[in-house]
Amino acid sequence: MKVIFLQDVKGSGKKGEIKEVADGYGRNFLLKNNFVKIASEGSIAETKAQEEKLRRQMEKELAENQEAAGKIDGEEIEIKAKASSSGTLYSAIGAEKICDEIKKQLGARLKTTQVVIANPLKELGERKVKIKFGHGLEVEVNVVVISV
Repeated sequence: MKVIFLQDVKGSGKKGEIKEVADGYGRNFLLKNNFVKIASEGSIAETKAQEEKLRRQMEKELAENQEAAGKIDGEEIEIKAKASSSGTLYSAIGAEKICDEIKKQLGARLKTTQVVIANPLKELGERKVKIKFGHGLEVEVNVVVISV
């Protein structure tokens, strides 16, 4: 029996995969639990179209990420914050604030989850911050915190 997997099934197949399975296993387990649908010419064509759409979407996303990485790689952003006379900030600067400032100052589209810092910034000065775009694409931005 030829089936198309609707979700990952351990030991049998992955989502979108077209595979031949035993008739009993297909009817009694996979179809009953809605893990698969029977592969017809129409459903195979539909699955291939979905795979192609997903591939194009991933290529577009990768191109956008490469463009954004090119804009911000090695750049410097300034963040103004209130600080004590000893240089300690009254309010820590986290990934969300850094992401907002990168969007404002450099015009790059980012998600807060892409900004990687171990601990929020709590002092005046410079610090390098990593931005991870996925697909192994990673850049650094120099963040300068200055007193207001």
